[in-house]
Amino acid sequence: MRIESKTTTLLVIGGGPGGYVAAIRAAQLGVATTLVEGDTPGGTCLNIGCIPSKALIHAAEAYDAVRRAGEGASPLGIRTETASIDLAITQSWKQGVVTKLTVGVAALLRKAGVTVIHGWARVVDGKTIDVDGEHPIRVHCEHLLLATGSEPIELPQLPFGGNVVSSTGALALVDVPRQLVVVGAGYIGLELGIAWRKLGAEVNIVDVADRVLPGYDEDLGKPLLASLKRLGISVHLGSTAEGISANGAGVRVRSRNADEFVLPADKVLVAVGRTPRTAEIESLQLDMAGRAVKVDASCRTSMRNVWAIGDLTGEPMLAHRAMAQGEVVAECVAGHRRRFAPLAIPAVCFTDPEVVAVGLTMDEATQAGIEAITSQFPFAANGRALTMEGGEGFVRVVARKDNHLVLGWQAVGQGVSELAAAFTYAIEMGARLEDVGGVIHAHPTLGEAVQESALRALGRAIHL
Repeated sequence: MRIESKTTTLLVIGGGPGGYVAAIRAAQLGVATTLVEGDTPGGTCLNIGCIPSKALIHAAEAYDAVRRAGEGASPLGIRTETASIDLAITQSWKQGVVTKLTVGVAALLRKAGVTVIHGWARVVDGKTIDVDGEHPIRVHCEHLLLATGSEPIELPQLPFGGNVVSSTGALALVDVPRQLVVVGAGYIGLELGIAWRKLGAEVNIVDVADRVLPGYDEDLGKPLLASLKRLGISVHLGSTAEGISANGAGVRVRSRNADEFVLPADKVLVAVGRTPRTAEIESLQLDMAGRAVKVDASCRTSMRNVWAIGDLTGEPMLAHRAMAQGEVVAECVAGHRRRFAPLAIPAVCFTDPEVVAVGLTMDEATQAGIEAITSQFPFAANGRALTMEGGEGFVRVVARKDNHLVLGWQAVGQGVSELAAAFTYAIEMGARLEDVGGVIHAHPTLGEAVQESALRALGRAIHL
């Protein structure tokens, strides 16, 4: 079979957040750019990750509010008939949101002049790839950008299949599970576990760690753990999921003190993390950093003119990190001098309550040899939080003791995801506590807690 041949300056493998942003930016800069994507543009984030999960979370919260009103449990005095949900309609709406965004990405690529090839790429060498499909294509390039993303980690004792699903499967369920066991108390497991609990499932969460959100500051997990208990979610920490029970109707669990028990389950969500997707690029024999591709400050790999971004390059595996890296590579290929050197990358958990972490914690500052100060302001003293039934949680700031330079922020509470930008601005723009405390913050907003935490660190808190 004759293989069609094409040439391009920049060839991007993977149309996720990092890949499509890199392609658009490179094309804007006049670089001849080709993007290869085997699925729908948008990658994991748009299609089976960030966006559909947030849509499901929103639907779950709306249903839970109506259900509580039907049970006479709404503290707002709202009463209604018994709630019900047609999950098929919910899934259709969720998919509509996804489709609108993926179609938008495709339109942006066309407008920018990016050549998009639909198919799965197979790397021949650092300058050549083959694209499998009905009409095979060989593409030659000057620069190769690897943006192949990541995939869910599979546990040997709980392989995906049947009633054992990854986050992708958990987002596509057509019926609410009666009993859902979530293996993993990180942000993915908690987000989806809470959503399905609000939709009516009985949920058990299992994790080998001693606390929820083990990758975050311990204090951030405490209000979240209390919320899980209020929601009726059982949490089994310091425990290991050993596999499916003999009758296939549950998960065998072993606690740290060697107790064994079975948690009933008609669905099991394994959410123990993600790993870089490297199978497609193993032939290049690039230098690695563990399971991830090793890159320098401009996202160059160990092979000349071969670049890598996003989840493929390891933690933090965040869409916005991949996007920023994509812009860096595009501008480097176009001849500009760029480095990926952010002072802070915000991390957000869309749990109930939400969690945000940006920059250094107090412990991290101390470990870095920095003498720091910290203070926090509780949402129990914030008017906007109380009007949203969100009095739990707090905003915390960490700053240098000598010059009050802001080093980090942590927050837990309802709606705090929207504070992530303000936190990041403060660190990237070199704000000091006096700057944050002196800026007029609108009332009533959650942002006032940001100002008050800075004022409290200065010994000048007004509303506490």
